[in-house]
Amino acid sequence: MKYIITLFWGFCIGQAVNYIGSSLTGGSYDFMTATLIGLVSAILIMLIGQAIPKTVHTTSAHE
Repeated sequence: MKYIITLFWGFCIGQAVNYIGSSLTGGSYDFMTATLIGLVSAILIMLIGQAIPKTVHTTSAHE
């Protein structure tokens, strides 16, 4: 479920960033470009999250 939510928010944020960026630069808004950039960014973020090693904190009984 967390992957679906990440893709959804990647899509939404990609649309917003592309719309604002194209407005600021005087360019035209393109739905497909915004969708591709948003989803690819979300997938890259998920892959980076999986690649980062997880640290295990152990506690000692002598503390």
